[in-house]
Amino acid sequence: MSAFLASELWPFGLAAIVLIAVAALEGLALLIGASVTHWLDGAIGDVDHPTGAFDAALGWLHFGKVPMLVILVIFLTAFAAVGIAVQVAAQAALGAYLPVVVAVPIALVVAVGAVRLLGTAIAKLIPRDETSAVADASLVGRVGVIVIGTARAGTPAEARIRDEHGATHYVMVEPEGAGQALEAGARILLVRHLNGRRFHAIPNPKPDLL
Repeated sequence: MSAFLASELWPFGLAAIVLIAVAALEGLALLIGASVTHWLDGAIGDVDHPTGAFDAALGWLHFGKVPMLVILVIFLTAFAAVGIAVQVAAQAALGAYLPVVVAVPIALVVAVGAVRLLGTAIAKLIPRDETSAVADASLVGRVGVIVIGTARAGTPAEARIRDEHGATHYVMVEPEGAGQALEAGARILLVRHLNGRRFHAIPNPKPDLL
């Protein structure tokens, strides 16, 4: 056990600790009706249509196609596992750990590759019945229902919306007014497009439209 406290292993041990903390936080969030996954996805924005090199890199790593939490878990798991494995192998073969500046880039490259490869496979498994032919802004005026979380100002929740073609879209919504809250199951009307897949919403004034 003391071997894992070596200074050459601390980046990988830290990644493992963060991984455990993320899992615990997601479990706690689910108990109170929230979700770290949807908070992260809302924070990262929309990268389905990259506008720069940074957005293109995020798209290559499947941000916006695979839940952010899944990407984070893949990265942390691969980084920690590969880093520790490399250092253990180096200790066995050379009698000493590799310097951190050597081991970290190796683990980082493998972790990014794991996100790309596993993300590709996971993205194919995620059902996507929405159509890319519909612009996000065109969803304003559509009605739907909050499916996960409680929407408050600055804290969006996930809502299910159907466009004019009957295709389903999952978007992040916040109430239009400060101090308001939209609970899971609430029927809503999208009134303003903010950015990416984020919208302002109000309680649906005509529930019979849903």
